[in-house]
Amino acid sequence: MKIALVISRTDPETVYNAFRLAAFSRKEGDDVKVFLLGAGVELDRINDPKFDARGQAEAFLEAGGRILACGSCLKLRNSSGSELCPLSTMKDLYEMVRDADRVLTF
Repeated sequence: MKIALVISRTDPETVYNAFRLAAFSRKEGDDVKVFLLGAGVELDRINDPKFDARGQAEAFLEAGGRILACGSCLKLRNSSGSELCPLSTMKDLYEMVRDADRVLTF
């Protein structure tokens, strides 16, 4: 199955659980992509000892997942992106949603 996750929040527990699901789905053999939108592009800034969102995102990447981040949202925050938040476009989001069997938003 092709799963698209759109994360537009920075709540540590929500982002942590979204990436837990993403990594688990990859391990089950699904094709999973995550798109960070709005405040979601601030993934690099989430620092919570109880909910290691960054660690879960890294586990997702290690499991073969792909993360994309809204370029406009990054620019509004004076960021050029990072390994966890690579600069992407609205076209990338459109294609991800168009091609997915399931779309989940967090």
